[in-house]
Amino acid sequence: MTMNAYSPVYGHGIHAEVGDQIVVGGPTVGKPGRDGEVIALHHQDGTPPYDVRWSDTGRTTVFFPGPDAHVRHRHDETGTPRHEERPYGARAR
Repeated sequence: MTMNAYSPVYGHGIHAEVGDQIVVGGPTVGKPGRDGEVIALHHQDGTPPYDVRWSDTGRTTVFFPGPDAHVRHRHDETGTPRHEERPYGARAR
């Protein structure tokens, strides 16, 4: 699981697309956190906030990621990232 390096102007660097998974760290080290699917973007460039459907409740909320949030990017059928390069030279992982 990795987080994309984006531009410092955009908070801590999260960039997501519809279908990506948001994972939020647990309350303590080693404890499971929370995850959900990005179902809508508020900005076309993929910067926060996102509409996320949470797997534990099925509810959808507007989510502003904090430093404990990470994105798991969905890949196409070939196993390669959908977008090889992001704005400002950041690479999809």
